Amino acid sequence: MALDYRSYAKQFEENGYVSPVPFLSEEEAIYHRARLEKIENQIGSLHYRSKAHTFMTSALELATLPSVLDLVEQMIGPNILLYNVTYIIKEPHAPSHVSWHQDLTYWGLSHDDQVSMWLALSPATQESGCMRMIPGSHKFGKVEHQTTEDDTNVLLQGQTVTSVDEEQSRLCPLRPGEATFHHGWTLHASMPNRSEDRRIGLNVQYLATHVRQMKHDKDSAMLVRGEDRYHHFTTDRPATSDLDPKALERQAELERLYVETAGSA
Repeated sequence: MALDYRSYAKQFEENGYVSPVPFLSEEEAIYHRARLEKIENQIGSLHYRSKAHTFMTSALELATLPSVLDLVEQMIGPNILLYNVTYIIKEPHAPSHVSWHQDLTYWGLSHDDQVSMWLALSPATQESGCMRMIPGSHKFGKVEHQTTEDDTNVLLQGQTVTSVDEEQSRLCPLRPGEATFHHGWTLHASMPNRSEDRRIGLNVQYLATHVRQMKHDKDSAMLVRGEDRYHHFTTDRPATSDLDPKALERQAELERLYVETAGSA
């Protein structure tokens, strides 16, 4: 399918997000969902498990689709790091939700040359708790967040922006195979899944190569396009098979580091 990359990139620049962008057919999305759920049958839920592309070939394939990287290049430039890949899964009729927040608040990154992709592997509708965005909010810069105690909030610290005008929000429904891209300062949230199906999305973060981690020097990433003249990150190893024991062992260490990094102010 032919995509108008410049038009999508212009919408991203103006609104802080663009949605929907079609990448897969519904049949292809179903195929990748089946691969995900096969692995879940072996190791349990993959919800919010970091660095999925280091132990799952499906996650790596989706995060590095040439059509995806073509669009990311229009947004952050030709030299692209794959920072993290994780599945965000809301089970049917579960109370889990995501409060209004900005992704970059707790990541510790030096610059905001970053974009996140949310690729639907099942229908993301208003009923199933699709994402909501505040258009143009990426232009505000960082806004004040409060940490909350809420076991149903997917975010590590329950970080919440309370000053959001809900009337300004826009829904981002997606069919399987479609994606939303949003900037790290764009305010976004999602409601619980009230549907009969799982709401499954692949969440991918991309960085320009000059971006660095400011909290410590142990963070990792993977060059997926262009060249890296900075080498600010250690190198993640791409999955060459599913569930390689050594890859799973490394991923467990990376998971602990992610929680340590994103879970601190």
